[in-house]
Amino acid sequence: MSRIGKKPVQLPDKVQFTQKGDVISIKGPKGNLERQLHPAIELDINDKVIQVKTDISNKKKVALQGLFRSLISNMVTGVTTGYEKKLVLSGIGYRAEAKGKSLVLNVGYSNPVDFPLPDGIQANVEKNTQITLSGIDKEVLGQAAANIRDLRPPEPYKGKGIMYADERIIRKAGKTAGKE
Repeated sequence: MSRIGKKPVQLPDKVQFTQKGDVISIKGPKGNLERQLHPAIELDINDKVIQVKTDISNKKKVALQGLFRSLISNMVTGVTTGYEKKLVLSGIGYRAEAKGKSLVLNVGYSNPVDFPLPDGIQANVEKNTQITLSGIDKEVLGQAAANIRDLRPPEPYKGKGIMYADERIIRKAGKTAGKE
């Protein structure tokens, strides 16, 4: 059996769980999330505890058990506390500005880049170079952060670009003039 899949998911008091067919819905103080279950996955709900069950004779189904246990756990965490991702702009003239449901990024191109934020994701810009993305869906939040980073990924020579706050860029030495 999957080590992660065997662990039960505890539901806090503020969280409501409903299942209609193969669609589960988790509602909490921050919002509501829905997900469709795989047909091989069964849920056992007893007294605010969710146990993910499947046929343990098939390796792929065991992997799905661990996956869906993690997805349900992330949904519960999202609707109770939410998720946050921090990005840092590094480079001369690089700056960001939050305008409604979009980010305007000046990252070295001739024109500013207008990045529309997905539904459920909020952006907060501090000091023009630090972007904090927040939301309840971990999957959508991570994809939005990755798409923003892909606009100008950090380069290894000067370290310019958009990077995660906890990311470490390994720097390379530049060219050296050789003696002949």
